[in-house]
Amino acid sequence: MQSVAEVLAQLGGCATYAQLAAVISRRALARAVQNGEVVRLTRGVYGHPQLSADRSTALAYAGVLSHTSAALAWRLPLRVSPRKPHVTLPTHRKARVGPPAVLHWTDLPATDLRRGLTSLERTVVDCARILPFGQALAVGDAALASGKLTSEELQAAAAGICGRGRANALAVAAAVDARSGSFLESILRSLLLAAGIYDFEPQVLVTTPGRLARVDLGHRRAQIALEAEGYAYHGDSVKFAADCRRYDDLVSAGWLVLRFTYRQVLHDPDWVVATVRAALAQRGVHKDWS
Repeated sequence: MQSVAEVLAQLGGCATYAQLAAVISRRALARAVQNGEVVRLTRGVYGHPQLSADRSTALAYAGVLSHTSAALAWRLPLRVSPRKPHVTLPTHRKARVGPPAVLHWTDLPATDLRRGLTSLERTVVDCARILPFGQALAVGDAALASGKLTSEELQAAAAGICGRGRANALAVAAAVDARSGSFLESILRSLLLAAGIYDFEPQVLVTTPGRLARVDLGHRRAQIALEAEGYAYHGDSVKFAADCRRYDDLVSAGWLVLRFTYRQVLHDPDWVVATVRAALAQRGVHKDWS
């Protein structure tokens, strides 16, 4: 006779009592729960103990992980993790009593139900419906950079939704760029786009007297480089020296370099935008329309 854990594994890690009772005894199930071989997710639903908390919650509702919870599963960057898992259920399915979760309803394709989470394009669109533009753009940039999604697929997914958050989803789909190098860089770029500053490109290569230098965001015409500086940027003295040389090479090549920290980008965006505008004006670019 198969063990409860083996039966659960064959059923994808989750099963109802009726499914289990068809192949094992009630006493065997009770013993497996007591021994920790099986976890009771909610009334009449059992799961494998190695399932993640988010996945267990989605299974408890017979739904799929979605929105920012799906973003975590796809390993996309978030500013903060959701306090409660986001779970989407098929339209017209009543919610069971289950663990704390944020529930949503929509028509789910069979592939999402089999996978247990929304598709990559749907995940980006759903994040854009609940996150600010900058944070949603960071999710979209990373999705494109993974090579598993194209901008055309994302634009089609955004165009296919309606209701709350559609405008933000369309804006994100139009602005995503696979070249973005980090979450902070995407947020910085989002500030510029929201302010009508369009000509800064991610990861621009600049020819300097020393070597080729890559900058986070570069304005080729004005020769302005923007650097998004995370907390753990320099690492050690060798990296610090290399960064100083790179900065000097850029300046000697005629580039103006502006460096913005995580705190400045996230907590003082008006100053960041004003500083970039002032730099553009200094270089004779008073309006930055592409």
